[in-house]
Amino acid sequence: MIKSIVLAIAGFFLIVFALIPGFLGPDDLAGCGAEPSDSGKCATADVIVAVSGGDTDSRAAEAINLYKNGWAPKVIFSGAAEDKSGPSNATIMARQAMSAGVPAVDISTDNDSNNTEQNANNTETIVANLHAKRVILVTSAYHQRRAYMEFHQKLGDSVTVVNHPAPLDNGWSKFWWLTPNGWFLALGELARIIFLMFQGVQV
Repeated sequence: MIKSIVLAIAGFFLIVFALIPGFLGPDDLAGCGAEPSDSGKCATADVIVAVSGGDTDSRAAEAINLYKNGWAPKVIFSGAAEDKSGPSNATIMARQAMSAGVPAVDISTDNDSNNTEQNANNTETIVANLHAKRVILVTSAYHQRRAYMEFHQKLGDSVTVVNHPAPLDNGWSKFWWLTPNGWFLALGELARIIFLMFQGVQV
């Protein structure tokens, strides 16, 4: 009897541990190849948006990879400086992109955003100026759901926001529950998502 209860509890937590990453990190390009196709969920976009925070280098690297594989002709990097005496995160990401061969003319930056809501607000103008109707949003997997909620809320139904988290992150893995930081990230994001839901923001 006790053994059955223990196994049931263990099974429950294993299911929860497996479901949380999928909920936090939706990937609309899952199942697509390295390059886009002509239509459907794997179609090209107008612009790739990468927001800083967490493993910023990994987020930028995935945006660069998407650009170089033809997923979109433009890239936007968004994020203020963590150290206010230095360059913004967006500028550092842009430099990373240019070092990888992305032309400066194809890069836009938002240097003033200090949080996800500001990422969405400040990127809106750039997206509008590019007349973009399909945007691939790149961030860390644990942050993807909330970022989508903020961007979809701000950009509206006229712009399709496509989720695609960076595949690697130095603070998040499939074994996230084994580290205090994994729990901190997961519970923090879930709390913020619930708060946004109570505000009426679409999940």
